[in-house]
Amino acid sequence: MRHIVLSGLMASGKSTLGPRIAAKLDLPFVDTDDAIVRAAGKSIPDLWKSEGEPGFRAIEARVIGELLSAESPSVLSFGGGAVTARALRAHALDRAWVVTLDADPASLVARIADPSSRPHLAGQDILARLTNLREQRAEAYAESHERIATDRMTVEEAVRAVVDVSRRDPILVPLGKRSYTVDVVVDEPGRLTRAIARLAPTRIVAVTDAVVGLARGASLDAALAPLEIASARVTLASGEVHKRLPSVEAIWDAAIAAGADSASVMLAFGGGVIGDVTGFAASTLFRGIRFVQSPTTLLAMVDAAVGGKTGIDLPSGKNLVGAFHQPSAVVCDLAHLSTLSVRERTAGLAEIVKIGLLSDPWLIERLEQDAARVAGGDPEALLPIVRRAVAAKARFVAADEYDTGIRALLNLGHTVGHALEAHGGFERFLHGEAVAIGTMVELTAAVHLGVTPPEVLARSGSLFSRLGLSTQVTRADLASAWRHTATDKKRAGAALRWPVVMQMGEGRVHRLPLEALREAIFEGPLFAP
Repeated sequence: MRHIVLSGLMASGKSTLGPRIAAKLDLPFVDTDDAIVRAAGKSIPDLWKSEGEPGFRAIEARVIGELLSAESPSVLSFGGGAVTARALRAHALDRAWVVTLDADPASLVARIADPSSRPHLAGQDILARLTNLREQRAEAYAESHERIATDRMTVEEAVRAVVDVSRRDPILVPLGKRSYTVDVVVDEPGRLTRAIARLAPTRIVAVTDAVVGLARGASLDAALAPLEIASARVTLASGEVHKRLPSVEAIWDAAIAAGADSASVMLAFGGGVIGDVTGFAASTLFRGIRFVQSPTTLLAMVDAAVGGKTGIDLPSGKNLVGAFHQPSAVVCDLAHLSTLSVRERTAGLAEIVKIGLLSDPWLIERLEQDAARVAGGDPEALLPIVRRAVAAKARFVAADEYDTGIRALLNLGHTVGHALEAHGGFERFLHGEAVAIGTMVELTAAVHLGVTPPEVLARSGSLFSRLGLSTQVTRADLASAWRHTATDKKRAGAALRWPVVMQMGEGRVHRLPLEALREAIFEGPLFAP
């Protein structure tokens, strides 16, 4: 159980809802303004007068930080401006489910009995000031696990909505106004229904492929039926070879034929190819409409569905045309994995190993501990691992949305992996299989260059093997594939942003001449005589 933080403008309902939510969950309730008054020995208005806003915010951050650091969870009502401090907001998002309470400024004005007690309102046009504050804080308020309009529901409805957040336990990707949550569940099509419904779309354009439609079409129907919103269904051919512009055109044509407009929502229901193609179609139709990711493969759940990278392939390389376009919601239902082949499910584990090597030793340890159950597709074993991998990916995305810095770490194994995929015509290797091979090749090169400890290489190879992933490649295949690195997206001139593992769970991006990497691979121990 985590803390629950209620955030939002003054009079949005925090003090009304907080005690009721706390009683429902049998938790203590703390109004942080009251805690600040007790700690400082002064009223809030007096603190503003004596300390000014910077001084008040410093006291607020210290008091709230102590409350959030408590091991026992509480329901905390934040002052309206608390989350505007980036560090404090990050701490709250790490330790709590943060819920933004929202209402139309005119409704807020009607609820304020004594404006003189509010430092932000003294001597001002209240409606204009609240409208301005709402806009100023929009980015901060959007970074929340849920947003609830308290002027559109009863008190009891609002209480239930907040309690539901604690039961859902969503993972937040905090990106200001582009923030969204990821739900990780087992056999709950209603989660997808809810994710789409809260967007209030005028039309739904659901995109899937022939294989997924046959295997999981009933789940898609179950999620869409309760919405009673006009929808179109687009079924594409299956496979990476169809991740091309004609597939995008098919989605555009179907959307326009169905009467889609700028308030419509596209739904990507499939693996990484469907997610990438649908996201790219959504990013360009009407110069950008919303879309929801419902990944049906393990690979897509832990990688492609989160982060907003969309795109299509060209004959010369993978993902060379695309755009950053964040989804509005992601729902990962592990029930979809039950219909995957062993090969497809296993391929997805490569991306989990990768992100563990770079940033989370817990993932590596848990995979080693539960290797047999994970490789066998046990949902109970997979659930915490998928959640942890998604949370790790979310941290990278939040830190580097447009892949100009630290997010490049996530390309470990992809320089070689993408080259192998292109060499095989996108049919010989599944993406995860190529990434597993690429990771081991690149780790071997990094050991040869003296930047990765040999024990990381040995442990990684052992784990890949226990999970059922081959890491073998012939010199001939690798040599033939190498020409495709010339079109690698990470290349800048003759150099490459190359991710390396410094120690288990810690990665760093190196700028390396492509020729130096080639020499490390082909002249190093991987192909030693």
